[in-house]
Amino acid sequence: MAERPAVMVVYGTRPEAIKVAPVIKALEESEKLDVISVITAQHREMLDQVNEVFEVTPDVDLNLMKPGQTLNEIAARVLTSIDETIAEHQPAAVLVQGDTTTVMAAGIAAFNRSIPVVHLEAGLRSGDLFSPFPEEGNRKLVSQIASLHLAPTEVSKANLLHDGVDESDIVVTGNTVIDALHWAVERPREFTDPVLNEVADSGRQIILVTTHRRENLGSNMENIGRAMRVLAERYPDAVLVWPAHKNPKVRETIKPHIADLANVISIEPVAYGEFAHLIGASHIVLTDSGGIQEEAPSLGKPVLVLRENTERPEAVDAGTVKLIGAQEADIVREVSALMDSEDAYQAMAQAVNPYGDGKSAQRCLDAMGALLDL
Repeated sequence: MAERPAVMVVYGTRPEAIKVAPVIKALEESEKLDVISVITAQHREMLDQVNEVFEVTPDVDLNLMKPGQTLNEIAARVLTSIDETIAEHQPAAVLVQGDTTTVMAAGIAAFNRSIPVVHLEAGLRSGDLFSPFPEEGNRKLVSQIASLHLAPTEVSKANLLHDGVDESDIVVTGNTVIDALHWAVERPREFTDPVLNEVADSGRQIILVTTHRRENLGSNMENIGRAMRVLAERYPDAVLVWPAHKNPKVRETIKPHIADLANVISIEPVAYGEFAHLIGASHIVLTDSGGIQEEAPSLGKPVLVLRENTERPEAVDAGTVKLIGAQEADIVREVSALMDSEDAYQAMAQAVNPYGDGKSAQRCLDAMGALLDL
């Protein structure tokens, strides 16, 4: 074991990587704590892109991704592998972020070895155990075993208190995604895809569309594809940019609706730094993602969420995010309202972002130091 207590940071997906990167960087600069970064590679390619952007080289790469894995297969492999990694490195604490299968299984592995679990972005709740699935269940499970809950907002803290978590175990930090976003947008913009550079420089309004949620697979995804077609035809001077998620079910459903449209650009998922700049270049963001609900408001972009509920109600309450569901008519109506009314647009674009000031990582570091009596 290192002379200084080490925090093992375990993550496996692109969203996790974005949000733990500022904490990893803060730990690397700490005079009191060391860091052991461990990736499960639940998302291989997209995870590597984020690590490269933030100049993070994982200490342990478990590389657990296999094609067609079920959730239980992922959980079993993460649990076993993290248990072995904890036994080898003997960390003082294990930090997990958010709500993925990696988070749930790594948290249980640490708890079963009596290692304190630190839950970054704790306390998010949608109120529906099966939406988003399995995320809502994962974060509730981790809340039961965490020793330190790093809540991004006062709403998240209230959720934890409602669930019976001791207030002394909760620290409101803001959301580290804002730290990461500030870091990324301060870098020069350069898109790998020349088409994106051309569109961003053209002055045309960009409607950015991202969709991947399990609960939207099937008929909802068909609705989203049809709505994209209607919007592209209704606003020919605008450009819809769709970074196609790697899930083949998403691609197979959306692509037939938009393949022949000149003002719809289908691209591969872009690296995080580029994506931050893509949000910044966009006029409206249409998404079912969780993290984008936090990122886009920081850049003054209205967000229309293709879901019936959200575990991030703060931005909805602030007015910069709106839940619109995934019905074709609703999507078309809500996007059109923002495209056609400058007043409606500005009401969302100028709402105050509730997710923090970009200094969350230092608050996390201080809280972990207190947990470990440093």
